Amino acid sequence: MIKELWNKYKDTIPYLFFGVLTTLVNIVSFDVLWHFLGWNYQIANALAYLISVIFAYVTNKLWVFNSHTNTWKAFWKEMGSFFLFRGASWVIDQGTMTIGVSLLHGNGLVVKIIANVVVIVLNYIFSKFIIFRKRD
Repeated sequence: MIKELWNKYKDTIPYLFFGVLTTLVNIVSFDVLWHFLGWNYQIANALAYLISVIFAYVTNKLWVFNSHTNTWKAFWKEMGSFFLFRGASWVIDQGTMTIGVSLLHGNGLVVKIIANVVVIVLNYIFSKFIIFRKRD
């Protein structure tokens, strides 16, 4: 039964595991830059997002979707696609932060966590069905 579940969700389970780690990298980076270093929350959010995207690319490529590119062209295309779609989800993340913190005066850390939930779902869809899809 466990093997059957693993085979059915072999992309989803590691994605959730590394997604949690990526989220922790994002939130901890944001908190360190914002609270401890005193950076503006928008700049801290942008840099934290970049750090977490680099972490996510490596983990998604190697351990989640087990993607192997045979040429440099394929590698750059895959990585470019990954960063392009993560850039789109960053716009959503940054927009949520701006609305939640600047307009609604919410707690930055709480808003960051909410933004991450939305972004994780979108990033899974982008990764599974577009970026790391199996090509013939």
